[in-house]
Amino acid sequence: MLKCLLKFILLILFIISPFFAPPASAMEHAGFRSKNNLTHVDITHFYNNWKGVRYKLGGSSKRGIDCSALTQRVFKKKNIHLPRTTSAQIVLGKSIAKHQLRPGDLVFFRINKNQRHVGIYMGNGKFMHASTRKGVTLSHLASRYWEKRYETSRRITS
Repeated sequence: MLKCLLKFILLILFIISPFFAPPASAMEHAGFRSKNNLTHVDITHFYNNWKGVRYKLGGSSKRGIDCSALTQRVFKKKNIHLPRTTSAQIVLGKSIAKHQLRPGDLVFFRINKNQRHVGIYMGNGKFMHASTRKGVTLSHLASRYWEKRYETSRRITS
């Protein structure tokens, strides 16, 4: 009984914790704001509006979107214009090590010899991307699939 109550309390705390986040200045000091001004909150808000939108190669709307169009749309909200393809996005900004990732950084993966994938780091080891199977979703960098395919990360500055 006590164990169930404790689990319930932890679940409630997890659900309401975003409403008690420290002010933006404290978040910035703690490294939760990237120089591109995209925050975890910005990315989460975007994700909540796009979650589950199906993947469509070449798509850029809620009828279907691919990975590079998704990153392009997120950055457009902050008046930062990214090129349309992963091969053009991967050369932008500053290269950063995986352990230096901050919300808003782009993470790139080598899917096969001819194909790359891009997502936006959200913090806590998660990134948002347009998956061919799940549509717009969140994944963990440390998952076996993504860890094996990780290529590089880039910090886009305005």
